[in-house]
Order: sequence, then structure tokens, then C-alpha cells
Amino acid sequence: MKLLRIEKVALSSIFRNRSRSLLTSLGIIIGVCSVIVMVAVGEGSQKKIETDISSMGTNLLMIRPGSSSYQGVRGGAGSRESLTMDDCETLREQATLVQAISPSVSTYAQIIGGSGNWNCKVEGVSPEYLEIRNFEIEQGTMFTEKDIASRKKVAVIGKTIEEELFPSGNAVGQKLRINNTPFTIIGVLAEKGNNSMGMDQDDFVLAPSMTVLYRLKGGKYGSYVNMIYVSAVSDDVIDEAEVELTTILLRAHKIDFEDDADFTIRSQSEITDFATSTASTLTLLLGAIAGVSLIVGGIGIMNIMLVSVTERTREIGIRISVGARTNDVLLQFLAEAITLSLIGGILGLLFAMIITMILSKLTSLTPMINPAIAFIAFIFSGAVGIFFGYYPAKKASELNPIDALHYE
Repeated sequence: MKLLRIEKVALSSIFRNRSRSLLTSLGIIIGVCSVIVMVAVGEGSQKKIETDISSMGTNLLMIRPGSSSYQGVRGGAGSRESLTMDDCETLREQATLVQAISPSVSTYAQIIGGSGNWNCKVEGVSPEYLEIRNFEIEQGTMFTEKDIASRKKVAVIGKTIEEELFPSGNAVGQKLRINNTPFTIIGVLAEKGNNSMGMDQDDFVLAPSMTVLYRLKGGKYGSYVNMIYVSAVSDDVIDEAEVELTTILLRAHKIDFEDDADFTIRSQSEITDFATSTASTLTLLLGAIAGVSLIVGGIGIMNIMLVSVTERTREIGIRISVGARTNDVLLQFLAEAITLSLIGGILGLLFAMIITMILSKLTSLTPMINPAIAFIAFIFSGAVGIFFGYYPAKKASELNPIDALHYE
């Protein structure tokens, strides 16, 4: 009952000076709102990154050539010619922990067809590419292994290519010239959209790997491929599959030590871990920066409470003279500081919910409010009230009643 009376008096004092109380709580409101929104944006971005990486493929492993070296000058990763079509066949025959393998022979080319021309990536792959990279055919069909063996000039295009060159649709069956080589469109891929980096995942053409290698690249690079995509049989064996692939390729390339490997293997989990780790660090940084405003808000509360102690010196003297104890005065002013902070915390939480809703509707961001973070921010706002309200409350409780009664 005593605490209820103290809280009632605290609320009465706060609402007696509404404007000042609101301005005092503004720092806490902004602090709580900022922390929740920043963390929500960070976690939403992290979730989108994870989704985008998952859309890259199922249990994906990517085998790339190593770096080249010429007269002491080293090229970047993938600059070495070390992976061949034969490697793909060797992996198909010997690997037991993979369910799909596709070479990738890529080049950028000017394509002409339909209503104009377009420059994009042309990738020579096998039919298993769709399964590995989680692509689906929306119209038409995918080319076959027979098409690869015969180096048939057929192509499957992404949605962006269809929109740019065949805006009226009906791209299947149309002709497409790639570097002046005629191709027939036999399929259109379902749309994937942009990834979290803003890259268009539909802006490319797929063709049989041998066709791209020999008809578009002219056999210039022999039987070398740019990359090999592999899908492990399950998430649980990705690490084991990586070890198995490394062992097979080292043996095929007659390399004794893994450190001397002329290729690199990256797994989907490594990409996910790196991307989410970066996003988590950024989220933590944003939350910490936003948390500074909570401290600033606490300082504002302390300043106003010190002013309040000065303004209410006679009131304090009267209370003590009629029997109020030191602890009563201390609790009274501390209750006001905590109440101000908690009101700011509640308003900050409400504003955060409104802002995240607006962001999700008007932007491409997908903020996700974490209930645990929201609760911690609210509790922290109360802790700020206790920490910064204690000194003014302590000062009020230690006033001499006689001096307080004579204060003007």
C-alpha cells in the first residue's frame, strides 16, 4: 500500500508538468525505439541474407580453380586453368556423398533477339544445374545430356532476358543470336529476383556446357571449366562431402599434399557463416550506437530531477517535518525517475513497432522485432531511471528540514 501511494504521488507529479515530463522522457523514447528498430533491421537483413544464400542451391559446394602465378605475380582465385570436364566425370563416378554435379563454362556475350539486344552472362551447364541451384522451368523444358553431347545450339533464358528481349512473352521457340551464333530458346526460368546484394539472379542464359565451351569460346581454353557445382546428399554430410571431393581431385590431379591443391572448395555453410557473422556484427554495432541515446536520456532525467529537487525544496521540508523519513523522500523521487523512464520505454516500444511496420511496407527491408531485445530495452530503460535518478533522490532525502522550510 505504501508503494502504491508513492507511485500515485509520482504519477501526480509527472502529469502536473506534462510538457516537461514528455521532453524529459524523449531521450529514453528515442533510445528504446532506436535500439529495437536497429536490431530489428539488422536481424531482418540477416534473415534475408540466409534466405538468399539458401536460394543459391541445395547443399551447395562450389569447386573453383586455384590462383595462377607467372614470374612471381599471382593472379586471383579462379585464374588458374585446372578443372576439366574429365574432373566432372571422375567426381560423378567416384563421389558417394553427392547427388548432383554440373560443370560451369561461363562467358559474357552480346545477345540479339526479339525486340533488341542485351549483354549478359552465358553459362554452359548440365541439366543437373537446376536441381543444384534451386531453379525451376516456368515455360518450356531444359536441355538434356544428349544435347550436351551433340553440342546442340539451344538455350534456356532467365526472366530478365525474356522481359528485355521478348516483352510480349512467348519466348520459347524464338531465335537468339549469341556472339552471332544462332540458338533456339527451349525454356524460360521462373523468376528469382534480386539477392541481398542487389544482384539480378535472372539476368543470364543457360546453354549446354559443351556448346558454350566449343561454339562460343572456340575451344580456346581446351576442356577447362570455370567452376564445378556440386550438391551433397544432405546438410549433415556437407563437410564429409567436401573432404571426399578434395581427396578425389587431389588423386586425379596427382597432387600429394592438400596445401598444394590447384583448386578450392567452398561450401554453402561457409558462405552463410561468413555473411551472417558480418550481419551479426553490424547489428551489434547498430544496437550499441542506438544504446548510447539511452544513456543520454538518463542524463536528461538526472538533470530534470535535480531541478525538481531544487523547485520542491520547501515541499520536502514540509514532508520531513510532518514525519516523512529519509527513505520515504528517497523512494518518492526515485519512483518519479523510474516512472519517467518506464513511460519512455513503453512509448519507445510503441514507436518502434510503428516504424518497423512502415519500413516493411514502404521499403525492401524486412525488419524483425526480437521480443527478447524489446524486453531487454524496456528493462534497461527502468535501470537507467534507477541509476540516474538515485543521485537526485539521495540529495533530496539528505536535505536539512529546517533549511528546506526556510528555502525561497
